[in-house]
Amino acid sequence: MNSSVTPPDGAPERLPREGEGGGEPADDGGLPRLRRARRAPRTGRGTVAVVSGAAALALGAVVWSVPVPYIVERPGPVYNTLGSASGKDVISIQGRETYPAQGALDLTTVYVEGGPNSDVSLLGLVRAALDPTESITPVDTLYPKGVTRQQITQENTVEMQSSQDNAVAAALKDLSIPFTQRIKIAGLVDNSASAGKLEPQDVIVSVAGQPVDSLSTIQKLVASSQGRPIDVGFERGGTQHTVSITPRDAGQGRFLLGFTVTYAFTFPFAVEFALDKVGGPSAGMMFSLGIVDKLTPGDLTGGKQVAGTGTIDPTGAVGEIGGIVQKMNGARREGATLFLAPAGNCGEVVGHIPDGLAVVRVDTLDGARRAVDSYAHGADPASLPQCTKG
Repeated sequence: MNSSVTPPDGAPERLPREGEGGGEPADDGGLPRLRRARRAPRTGRGTVAVVSGAAALALGAVVWSVPVPYIVERPGPVYNTLGSASGKDVISIQGRETYPAQGALDLTTVYVEGGPNSDVSLLGLVRAALDPTESITPVDTLYPKGVTRQQITQENTVEMQSSQDNAVAAALKDLSIPFTQRIKIAGLVDNSASAGKLEPQDVIVSVAGQPVDSLSTIQKLVASSQGRPIDVGFERGGTQHTVSITPRDAGQGRFLLGFTVTYAFTFPFAVEFALDKVGGPSAGMMFSLGIVDKLTPGDLTGGKQVAGTGTIDPTGAVGEIGGIVQKMNGARREGATLFLAPAGNCGEVVGHIPDGLAVVRVDTLDGARRAVDSYAHGADPASLPQCTKG
């Protein structure tokens, strides 16, 4: 998924060019007017030719403006997580000592046009096909049929909020700052083994008698059951309960309880984010790096401009995103010299790196932090983990 922004509606009004209609008649300087020869009347053929030409132009304009079922992605703006946007700090921290940070840790975005967001014209599609920094994707590969713009906006907002919470958790874990973490059920999947026993918003407290605070722990305990009934402790409405659930056999030795989860955190101080009109989960890693830099003395970047992208989970694992080519080009356009790319996106990175930009492969927050620190101290980016073919 992308951190995406929707381009502003409309375009600048075009001013009349020199020689176009709308002006006053030319001044004749007071000289006597010469009688003009009478023009020969137009023939029917000439009239037909003029009308046909105008109709052809109108038809051509209509054809080029016809919406097409494709998505166009192009480089969007970048935001320095150490700086401000619209007069507010992108990241602000209250209740904990912070340190001024120089340089930049830019999160990158993608403009998304088409689908429920807006229309892409045939002309726009042709332009995108001729621009190596833009990409074209069929609408139905990105959006389910019938999804609305409001639904997309809501989903992007939820993903952004989740990424911010995960970013704080990952940063605090990286800095060994304690906090509490609980697992809540986000929803039940189709044919869930937990149907009728667990509900969305239940807080999972234990599995097989073992306390749990991460999805990976739940998965390990369920796998060890080998399909046998397993006790699940949960909290609902302030009351704790225990139910026995038989995991569903998903094949290939996988057993599932059949729910998706989200995390509920209690942090020892407040971290707030100010970034309007940007949604999705892919800013997570850069948010985490910005928090780490603000909470530690000195400059993580050494005053340099670093950009990147990637989701983050509470353990600090960095996940792949969409629009990596557009984000690299947007980062370079704004002056970044180093780009942090998720390892999962390396197949798209190779062969598409803009001139003047060095790209480092990262798969954890710790790895990203060490890469930025090394670069700040003069390390050659080529000596750091690289994306390679194959």
